[in-house]
Amino acid sequence: MQEKDISIAVIKRLPRYYRYLGELLENDVVRISSKELSEKMKVTASQIRQDLNNFGGFGQQGYGYNVEYLYEEIGKILGLDKQYNVIIIGAGNLGQALANYIDFERRGFFVKAIFDVNPRLEGISIRGVEIQMIEYLEEFVKSNTIHIAALTVPKLKAPAAAKELVNLGIKAIWNFAPTDLNLPPDVLVENVHLAESLMTLSYRLKEIDDAELEGTEE
Repeated sequence: MQEKDISIAVIKRLPRYYRYLGELLENDVVRISSKELSEKMKVTASQIRQDLNNFGGFGQQGYGYNVEYLYEEIGKILGLDKQYNVIIIGAGNLGQALANYIDFERRGFFVKAIFDVNPRLEGISIRGVEIQMIEYLEEFVKSNTIHIAALTVPKLKAPAAAKELVNLGIKAIWNFAPTDLNLPPDVLVENVHLAESLMTLSYRLKEIDDAELEGTEE
């Protein structure tokens, strides 16, 4: 289906479409127009049509979109009709929180193992998955099919941990460490920098505070 290059901006909007359509399904909404969907997503109707036309359109003029059909098709585009096995490197607070997040399984992402260097964590079970010591990582990866590794280790340890994962054949890394990883081009990396997101929110809050301050001075 996807032969042409799709922009990163479009790809990043697809999960939002999927989430909003899922909410519509939960509310028994059968169909929706691009205008109605745009009001919910705060994206123009034209942008929605352009985004979906990259994958075939899916709408009918005068009818709009069938919510269930569009939800299922976007799920397929996102690869959510498949199952992905995930390992977590780093069993601190963040790593354990990821392992506890049940919604991942609903989307087809299954945590198969959790690894750490702290011997005090060894054997602790998180939703049926025991924390293992990092020395067992190589053996586990070689004997199991692993699609994604979530990296929740400290910044200074992240590059070496990522390199080891790549050497073991891992092709997709979900990086929560606050650092950029220098990895081969055939390795997929999705960075989740929590502090940067918080700083963006701080900037927007400052803008509001500055505007309110200017308003009081007039």
